[in-house]
This record gives sequence, C-alpha cells and structure tokens, in this order.
Amino acid sequence: MAWLTDTGQRQNAACGREIQIWALTPQEDAAILSSWAKHFREHYITDADLPLMVSGTGQSHAEYLRSTLFPDRTQGSGPSLRSGDFGEILVADYIEHFLGYWCPRELRYQDRWNRNDSTKGCDVIGFKFANAVPGPDDELFVFESKSGLRPSQAHRLQDAIDDSIKDRLREGMSLNAIKRRFVDRGAIDDARRVERFQSIADRPFRRINGAAAILDDAVFAGTNLTVATAAAHFNQENLRLIVIRGPELMTLVHALYERAADEA
Repeated sequence: MAWLTDTGQRQNAACGREIQIWALTPQEDAAILSSWAKHFREHYITDADLPLMVSGTGQSHAEYLRSTLFPDRTQGSGPSLRSGDFGEILVADYIEHFLGYWCPRELRYQDRWNRNDSTKGCDVIGFKFANAVPGPDDELFVFESKSGLRPSQAHRLQDAIDDSIKDRLREGMSLNAIKRRFVDRGAIDDARRVERFQSIADRPFRRINGAAAILDDAVFAGTNLTVATAAAHFNQENLRLIVIRGPELMTLVHALYERAADEA
C-alpha cells in the first residue's frame, strides 16, 4: 500500500462529482512483491488448503494454480478477468487499509467453479461499525471497479458508474452470498456482522457507493474523465469516484500471477 498514493489531483465529472486521482507506482522490491503475490494467491486458495487440493492431481502447486484456479494468461476471457480481479483486489485493499473498512473478499474468488468466469454481484463491499452496538453511524460501502489496462474505446470510469447504479438491485443478493459463505464455513460471528446490514429499514445505517477505474498510464492519458456522469445514480450524495493510474499495469498483473504460482 506504500506504492499507492494520492496524487492530490482532482477532476470534476460532468455531473459535478469530484474524481480523485491516485497513483500506483510499483518498485523492484522482491520482498514486497513476494508478499503481495502471496496476498494475491490467497484470494483464490489459502496456503494451508493448497497441499490438500493439489493432492491427487499429479501436479505441482504452480501447475495446479495456473491450470485450475488462476484465470488463464492468454486464452478466452482469462486476461480480462485477471485485470478485473486485480482491480477489485486493489480497490478492496484501498478501502480496507486507507479508509478503515472491514472488507471480506477472498471467498468471492475461492468459490468460483470456472477460473475464467467472473463472480457475479457487487465487486467490493466494505463494512464499518461505529460502536459495539449497531447504530445509524455504521457504514456500508459498495464499490464497483473497472480495469482499463489495454487501449480500447471503453470509458472505464463511466462503465464503473453505470454498474454502480445496478448495485441498488444487487446489494441484497451480494450480502446474502457473503453471509452464506461465512455460514457454510462456520464463521457465524462474521455472518452476524454482515447480517447487521441486511435491512436498512429495521437497522438504519449509512450507505456509500463508489466507482473506480484502474487505468494503465497510456489509457489514462487518452481518457477524458470530465465527460463521465453520475447524474442517474440513486445515491449521488454519497458517491465516491476514484481513478488509480499506473505504468505498464498489465505487465505487473501477469508478473504477480506468475510469482504467486512459482512461490506457492
């Protein structure tokens, strides 16, 4: 997270909402990259579970990760899913480490049946508890993330905003899915923490929405952020817009996956 910094730059979307510009500047630091790769890998499987799951396959840990769990590097939707997962994990780390939300997300990736098929529902959900007893100052942060790591005609911030509008319908199903995964694993206390946010009418809280675009520097340079609009968003007053830019991010993504496999 020391490599993720607020540039201090701000732009205004067409609807008047402020867009924060953050920069990701990775360094050639093997220890940090290894730690990051482990963190990345454990979104798909814990290191404790990996030997048992590999057993019987005739594969090494690295082969199993590449062929069974990680999105494919070159085939089909694998590359775009890699970039999408990277963006979601980065945003989840951002709201957890910078903003102080509890952001359980590993089960979103560990429960996939198809390594090249994205998980449905809200991209990132964070929870913040003001006190030990539920109260109206508790916060639910629902974030949509879109990655643009290769040149295209898409406006990834607008895409994230448009998907965030859909979260009005997906929120309840996503909370249920997170709760279900905790219940299945016997993590009842965590399931109860999610449950606190399942009925805003019975247990009021503050809902915050977010839309993030993770852009390669070349894509960022060719994107006019000011044409993006959230005028149709149902939660305009509590909507955060953020862009994270960085150099050669797709190269970084592939390097993280390779290191995550090789060092397992």
